[in-house]
This record gives sequence, structure tokens and C-alpha cells, in this order.
Amino acid sequence: MPIQLTEQEVEKEVREAFNLNYERLRLEGGHVLTEDIKRLALLEVLFYWKKMRDVAENITETEVKLSLPEQKTPTGRKFSIEGIVDILREQDETWMYDIKTHDGDYVRSNLHQYEEQLNVYSHIWNNLRGEELDHTAIIALSFGEKLNNAIKNKNQDQIDYEFARWDPLIPIEYDKQHVDKIVREFGRVVDEIEENKFLPAPLERLKMKDGDVLFATRVCRNCDARFSCSSYREYALGTSVRTSSGYKKYIEDLGNEVDVENWKSVNLEVANIP
Repeated sequence: MPIQLTEQEVEKEVREAFNLNYERLRLEGGHVLTEDIKRLALLEVLFYWKKMRDVAENITETEVKLSLPEQKTPTGRKFSIEGIVDILREQDETWMYDIKTHDGDYVRSNLHQYEEQLNVYSHIWNNLRGEELDHTAIIALSFGEKLNNAIKNKNQDQIDYEFARWDPLIPIEYDKQHVDKIVREFGRVVDEIEENKFLPAPLERLKMKDGDVLFATRVCRNCDARFSCSSYREYALGTSVRTSSGYKKYIEDLGNEVDVENWKSVNLEVANIP
């Protein structure tokens, strides 16, 4: 019979494993975290364990690879859809979990983005693998703004309050109509990639909020190509914080006259403009 650890014993082991893993990654990669960032990372692990312990202890399969092969784009290109999920079988029910680094408030405000993906995974599990699936859910790892602020301010009462309200588990309903729609959308995106059609989101989209955060903050600031994006350049140039810090002179600097002329010529060639 396995030994049951107390919560304090588990937390001690998690802390030791976290510190050991951090030191190994630091020595291998040479990257060092500030004490505040390191503390936040450890809290994410500990809080996730406390909130999701029942799920974590009962997961029966981790990183299960799902694949939907031999799909075709609108122009006839072949492609496959693949994903990684965790499976929990408990008594007579089977749950499928997809872990995301997003916060729960954002996921709940944009459920359609996640329903389609999980419905494709459910379709693969039910129809291609021939196994029953009773429930699907997103596990949203990020704390969200309110809990993050409480941690940042080191307000223990507020941390306890926000932690109690934090719910990273978000059930998703299965709807077969989503499957056909998302497969078509994947096909359309594949065609656009193969045809070198990379259009940026319009400026208005960057200024819209996804939950409590601007699209430009949540999405664009994590994009390595943002400084080559016309929409982001226009957004950044219109942001007082960036322009006042000297950002404007760098983003507006296209080089000398020869550099500018070469830049124009290359872009005209790519756009097939005579």
C-alpha cells in the first residue's frame, strides 16, 4: 500500500525539487531569475498542486499524442492536426485535459477559441481511437491579474482570498459542429502559410481587450516579429509610454537613403508590384 504524504510533506518535496531543477537549468543554460520571479514561479507550482491535487494524483495518461491525418486544404494541400493532452480515468468516467498557460478569466471570456480545439481532440479520441470520452476541460495555469497583484504586493490576506477564488479547471462542452469548422479553418491557414500570405491584425484589433488585457499586450508583446509588423509599429508609435522613453526614434529609423531604397525595392518585388 503506497505511503500517503501530508500536505506539508508534499510541499517540502515540491520546494526541494523546484530548487534542484532551477539550479540544474541555471547551470545548463546560464539563465538566472530574480528572487521575485523565482518566488512567483515556485508559488505557481505550489498553488497548482494545492488546487489541482485530486486531478494530478489521478491522471492515468500524460502527454497523449493525438493526430488527425490526411486532411485537405481548400486548394487540395494535405495536412495533419496534432495535439498533446492528459487523460484521467476515474471509476466509470474519462476526462481529457488540455493544459494552457493562459489565465482562467481569459479562457472563460474566449471559450470559443478553446472549444474548437478540444472538440477536434474529442473527435479524434472518440472516432479514430474508438475510446469513450465523457468530459473535456482546460486547465489554465496562469493566476490572473488579481491574484498576481496580491502576490506582487505580498498581501497574505488578499493572496488567501484570491487563491480561494482562483479556479483553473474549465469544463468544455463537446459539439461536433466545431470539428468541421476548425478543420476547415486549419486548412485555410495552411494555404495562407504556403502562399506566403502573412497579414497582421488590424490596428483596431490591437487596441481591443481580451478579458482585462489589450490584444497588443497579451499577443503582440510575445511575438518576435512585432517590430516588423505595420500594425504594431503604428500602435507603439501612438503609445505615449513608448515614445517618451526614446522608443520612437528607433522604430522610425529605417536607415540611410540607400537602406530605405533597398527596403522599398525588396518589398515591391515581394508584392509583385512593377
